[in-house]
Amino acid sequence: MNPIYHQAKFINSAPRLQDAPPDQGMEIAFAGRSNAGKSSAINTLVQQNALARVSKTPGRTQLLNFFEIDPQRKLVDLPGYGYAKVPVAVKRDWQKMMENYLKNRKALCGIVLVMDIRHPMTEFDWQMVEWCEHTGQPLHILLTKADKLKFGAAKNTLLAVQRELSRSSITVSLQLFSALHKIGIDDVHQMLDEWFQFSPEPTAQNSGN
Repeated sequence: MNPIYHQAKFINSAPRLQDAPPDQGMEIAFAGRSNAGKSSAINTLVQQNALARVSKTPGRTQLLNFFEIDPQRKLVDLPGYGYAKVPVAVKRDWQKMMENYLKNRKALCGIVLVMDIRHPMTEFDWQMVEWCEHTGQPLHILLTKADKLKFGAAKNTLLAVQRELSRSSITVSLQLFSALHKIGIDDVHQMLDEWFQFSPEPTAQNSGN
């Protein structure tokens, strides 16, 4: 586990892309339904309880929220989609803001798509998959709340989602994840390290001995 993620700090909430931090370095964005456990996943990965805002009311992430890992690397919490009880015009603004970010943000180097394992592959999930397929953006899927199912059922859901994704030509990785039971954390960190281009730590064998 790379300890640098524990240094993550909130730097900015942007209602529009022009309010975001400078478009430089590398950013990994987290997307998902507003009740899929996106903020909980981010908090678990950085080992901070309240970095990303967690609410029992779906749809509270209404802005682009930026968290700095180091001066060249950021995590971005995208607005949740789905159950938010807000006017249609506001939802339309969120969608426009997300599209603007996904299309135009040069620093974006990968997307983590968060799905509740009990309700995977919604219409919007497919839109995100197809968008990544079209743009070639790396995609990693977290099937969150894996603790809500028995292991056999969770594994079957994982395999079913893999079969669905085989309908597209995209190369995508996916895994089980639970913020509550700390399932799958090392796997996500490994993916983040790869996308953020962190060099692996030298082993004792090739450290000059």
